[in-house]
Amino acid sequence: MTIAPNIAPHKTGSEHVVLPHRPPSIRKLLLVLADIALLNISFVIGYLMRYQFQWFREVGYDAKFIDYLPIQIMFTLAFISMLMLDGAYSSRRFASWLDQAVPILNASAKAMIIILAVVFVYRPLTYSRLMMMEAGVVGMIFILTLRILTTAIVNIRRRQGLSTRKVLLVGAGEAARAAMRVLVARPELGRRCIGFVDDDPTRGNTNIGRFQALGALDCLPQILQEGRVDELVITLPWSEQEKIVELINLCRENRVQPRIAPNMLQLNLGRVDVDDFGGIPMLSTRQEEINPADKAVKRVMDVVFGVLALILASPIILVCCLLISLESPGTPIFSQYRIGKNGKPFIMYKLRSMRKGADSEKAALMKQNEADGPLFKMRNDPRITRIGKFIRRTSIDELLQFWNVLKGEMSIVGPRPHLPQEVAEYLEWHHTRLSVRPGVTGLSQISGRSELTFDETVLLDIYYIENWSPAMDIKIMLRTLPYLLSAKGAY
Repeated sequence: MTIAPNIAPHKTGSEHVVLPHRPPSIRKLLLVLADIALLNISFVIGYLMRYQFQWFREVGYDAKFIDYLPIQIMFTLAFISMLMLDGAYSSRRFASWLDQAVPILNASAKAMIIILAVVFVYRPLTYSRLMMMEAGVVGMIFILTLRILTTAIVNIRRRQGLSTRKVLLVGAGEAARAAMRVLVARPELGRRCIGFVDDDPTRGNTNIGRFQALGALDCLPQILQEGRVDELVITLPWSEQEKIVELINLCRENRVQPRIAPNMLQLNLGRVDVDDFGGIPMLSTRQEEINPADKAVKRVMDVVFGVLALILASPIILVCCLLISLESPGTPIFSQYRIGKNGKPFIMYKLRSMRKGADSEKAALMKQNEADGPLFKMRNDPRITRIGKFIRRTSIDELLQFWNVLKGEMSIVGPRPHLPQEVAEYLEWHHTRLSVRPGVTGLSQISGRSELTFDETVLLDIYYIENWSPAMDIKIMLRTLPYLLSAKGAY
């Protein structure tokens, strides 16, 4: 099928496709200049701490600030060089401040080692190594603070719809859903998907969560000509090479940046190895399952943090149990069958937030369901008690699930467990979320909770499964508490 009659035929041989020119960004340059200024300010502060205020140790000999000028230059160059080498200025680092902290801490440590080594060899009796350390720590704190502030400003702008690039997906298969998972899970990338097109009649006219179906590929020229798109992400199979080249030419004509998602690899570069095969680069994919060592690490984290959580939460649980019993008859602990790893059912425990017999009233309320997909949710569910509203908004009702964690039925971080009747309504691609233990918290809990559509929640769950690491679990746990205190999306 030809996408549009006015699209130039694809070129072969020595001819090549001219891609839209991307103007250089000055953000990195401004960030480097800001870091240079902060490092010089921190060097002055380090000098004052050592010689003016004499913190930590009295000065045995005095030194003028001008004597430190060569060291100040070396201090700045060493820090900036290490920050560059560790990728602190890479565009991928403009994510959360936690992601940016790792290269900054690594670079700071390396820079300090270099500076102290040079000072020790050059003039150990003239320059104060303690001053270097003080200046280095202050500089590291300043740079981290700058990243926190810039990240907060960028995130505010992106929530307002500013500083974002509009993305259109071509295709709605597995590779497209992988791209959707990234777009939902990582809003800090600054990309907003306006929708997708697909020649399959069903997929091309069926929305996936927030992602709007905009019809077949025939609609693409008109969409691009309207100027609503900054980037076109092509997720067609490699068998459609001729069509892919046509799409790239179409992007060139409309000054849109084309990006091609490797369908066979499902966009997960973390599982791709590049090998040298006699000078020919070869791509191979790794096993999808978490290796035994990582499984052991995750289980140890679950047990350690689960025990600590239960110990710290015990007084809160006991007080809430008393309040629940005083407000409504029945046991304060609610148990219910949920579906766990590989579809295995288990009994999940919660503090009861509804009146006794609430399950029997659910059928009468189905017409007021505010959730899409197989789930049932109501903002003002009449079955919820007064104490129930409080423990739901603060997620105190979920604290008993740490007992499920210790039993090995759940993990602290993972997809939320669903009811058997809800799982029965899953689409085929939804079942991927059942390949790991369900969690007390997860990506969806820190990304909008009940404000997300069901498809968006599943996209986040699969993104978590495909990109799991101990660092990701820790990051989600650290972000969970402030998100719970905000009560955003909780009802």
